[in-house]
Parts: sequence; C-alpha cells; structure tokens
Amino acid sequence: MSEWERLRDAMRATERPDTMLDLDLVMREGRRLRTRRRVAGAGAATLAAGVAAVVVVGVVARPGDPSGPERPPPVAVGSSSAGVSPMVPDAMKPTPPPTKVRDVPAPKPQGQLIDSGVRHGADRRVYYMVGVSVPGEPGVTIGLAAGRQDPDGLLTTDILVNDVEGSDRSAGFHEIGYDESLSAEPVPTFGYFVGPAVRIIGTVDGRQVDARLARWSLDKQVVIFWFEPATLVPGERLDGIMARDADGRRL
Repeated sequence: MSEWERLRDAMRATERPDTMLDLDLVMREGRRLRTRRRVAGAGAATLAAGVAAVVVVGVVARPGDPSGPERPPPVAVGSSSAGVSPMVPDAMKPTPPPTKVRDVPAPKPQGQLIDSGVRHGADRRVYYMVGVSVPGEPGVTIGLAAGRQDPDGLLTTDILVNDVEGSDRSAGFHEIGYDESLSAEPVPTFGYFVGPAVRIIGTVDGRQVDARLARWSLDKQVVIFWFEPATLVPGERLDGIMARDADGRRL
C-alpha cells in the first residue's frame, strides 16, 4: 500500500463512528508523503539537468564530424577597451595570395630586363626578376615583375608575383600574373617556368595560344613567358597551360 493510500485510510477512519481518529498516524503519514515528494522533486531537477547536459554535448560537433551540425571553431575576442585585437584561429585564416602591386617604385632588377615588344606610348613593357623575402619561407627569394621603362630608363613596376611557400626554383610552373585592373596600359598575362621548356601553350575557350619565351640571364633554367595581347586579352584567365621540351615531350 502506498503512503498516500495509508494516509487516506487514516483520515477516512473519522467517517466511521466506531473508530477513534489516530492523529499520530495521520501526522506521521503526512510527513512521510511530504518527504517523498521533496526527494522526488530533487530527483526530477537532477534528471532535468542531466538531460540538458546531454543536449548541449549532443549539438557540439567536431569539424568534419558527420554526426552533428558543423560549427565554426571558437574565436577569442579581446576587450576593445584593453586594446586587444580579435584573434582568429590559424585554421580560419585565408591563405595569403601572391604579392601583387601596381604603380610602385621598381625594385632593383636581378639580371637583365626582358623587352616584351609591347609599347605603351614611349614606354616599353619589360619583365624582370627581383629579390623578395617571405617570412618563414627561405626557399622563396625571387619574384617576377612586369613593369614599364620610359625613354630615360626609369622603371615603374605594375605587377609583381612570387611564390608564397616552397621553393621558387622547383621544376614546373610558378605563379601566373593576370592584370584585372582594366587600366589604359594593361599588362599581358605572364609567368615563369623552371625547366628545359622551349614551348609554352595556354588554353582558353578551347583554343590554344602560344606564349613568347625568354630565359633569365642569371639562371637559364628559369623561363619567363608572356602572351601577346592580340592572342590573349590581358586579364583573361587561362583554362590550362603546359610546357614542352625540344623533343616535343610534355614537361
């Protein structure tokens, strides 16, 4: 028999004339019932807290974990009043793009200037290697600049491209420079290849276009190439590019 039933029977005893009310029993059963309710109430609160904890744990998913919703990693933000800048985890930081500058004083060329044959008024379009430094990347020491040289010999750099990791002398293609500025003096698409290339072919809209080539005077394995504006509009992206050696083999 439950505590509630025993309490009810004890109280109903007052309805029978031949039975004396047992006040001690009524008080004792009432106290037991209240105690059980308090315990049950505490137990229910504990259970509710447990369910809430399970829900919280359930919605936190590790990056890439298909069992739960993906959430971005936490970002620690400092108080602006303390002069602390927000800190973004390395995983959220974008990969730094190649260095690209326009209309800045020309760095000192390394080796000879390469005349592209393209003219902008009295200025000639030239390409040249320059020294660069990328923090933490000792294998990157050179970049390829596209500039203009006026009749007095003054150089102006329009675009500078360089690797941002690895080795700038590794075999194959390196960064390619595209001019997307739509300036009055557009830079023909250019880049460099390391290896015995004698022909470099770009593909755009299903057609193949040949680049013009010149070797760097300080390292003949570095082949500088550019596309004539008449065959490839400056800024237009290539769909593909390949290099071939003197025997026609693809490098």
